[in-house]
Amino acid sequence: MITKTVKGVSDALQGVADNMTLMLGGFGLCGIPENAIAELVRQNVKGLTCISNNAGVDDFGLGLLLQKKQIKKMVSSYVGENEEFERQMLSGELDVELIPQGTLAERCRAAQAGFPAFYTPAGYGTEVGEGKESREFNGKMYILEKAFEADFAFVKAWKGDEAGNLIFKGTARNFNPCMCGAAKITVAEVEELVPAGELDPNQIHIPGIFVQRIFQGKNYEKRIEQRTVRKK
Repeated sequence: MITKTVKGVSDALQGVADNMTLMLGGFGLCGIPENAIAELVRQNVKGLTCISNNAGVDDFGLGLLLQKKQIKKMVSSYVGENEEFERQMLSGELDVELIPQGTLAERCRAAQAGFPAFYTPAGYGTEVGEGKESREFNGKMYILEKAFEADFAFVKAWKGDEAGNLIFKGTARNFNPCMCGAAKITVAEVEELVPAGELDPNQIHIPGIFVQRIFQGKNYEKRIEQRTVRKK
């Protein structure tokens, strides 16, 4: 029986080193690989290029890596909730590549599928398209975007089995599925880890072929970025 289970987060991050490019799933604080991020902080790896929809908040998620100056470049779509990110970007301490959200997802999917590049209309005629090849299709202009090249992809799922099959829950599905298999090594942390064969095949979102390592995470906070409650 194929098993991709590792003992814990330390074993899951074996091989991570300074100056690597990492993909990190999640949207806002929803479905982020909290255990993997905490271990990156503990290991104090530096010079990282992080590909993620956003950069967490000041004291949580990727914000923890920013606090310790472990990230040299962020490739993101939305970063409006992080004051430390803003400070580092404006001061020139942090290299930032902001790209349209759909393009971010598609560059992940292209890497996952083995496509080197693709054409998209998003960003044509703006700063996003500067220096990129453009081409007309059916009277509309498109720019060429390249697939990401990453060393590790860290994703978080609700449930997984020992063979690496994953099920995501609700909106935590977000960027996690398209990052699976989009890097040289994909590491999945799950809330519940079950024996292979126990998951309903019809419910699996990502098959184990896209995952190299899987472990059961712990102590998930599941924060809400901006909590809004009804007045009494």
